[in-house]
Amino acid sequence: MRPSDDAVRAVEALLFAAAEPMSVDSIRAHVGDIDVRATLARLRADYSGRGVMLVRRGERWHFETAPDLAHLLRRDREDVQRLSRAGTETLAIIAYHEPVTRAEIESIRGVQTGKGTLDVLMEAGWVRPAGRREVPGRPLMFATTPDFLAHFGLESRRDLPGIDDLKAAGLLDPVDLALEVENDRESD
Repeated sequence: MRPSDDAVRAVEALLFAAAEPMSVDSIRAHVGDIDVRATLARLRADYSGRGVMLVRRGERWHFETAPDLAHLLRRDREDVQRLSRAGTETLAIIAYHEPVTRAEIESIRGVQTGKGTLDVLMEAGWVRPAGRREVPGRPLMFATTPDFLAHFGLESRRDLPGIDDLKAAGLLDPVDLALEVENDRESD
């Protein structure tokens, strides 16, 4: 069933006025008993190809500037701060293995992870504490946040590139690729 124009207008107004992205349940709490998912689908289609678009990040919805027009809104060039190699590696490990403890991160990286590395990722809003592992010592676990998804333009973690995507983009370390080829030869 196609959502009514009144329902579409109500959800549109709510999302434009919202300070934060909203879940389907929080939208429904404001607009009442309507088919929120169908209404969001219609709004997404209505805004397709326009200057703003309706996007889903994780399980939350919001309007944002179309990526090809974002440059028009920047008055001053932002200073881009690059993440250190340790930060990049740690973020990738958390994204692909979450929830993960510091010891697990260090085991995968093969080196100790400084507290500052995790602090930088948490300050950026990309990583959050995700409870404690039920093992002796109850180490803290880490996971990514909806801000991580939004920053990297992902709807969910399932959209992270796989190994074949990374190889195709030339993003894997040549040493790692050589080791993988050697391991394949030994297993034959």
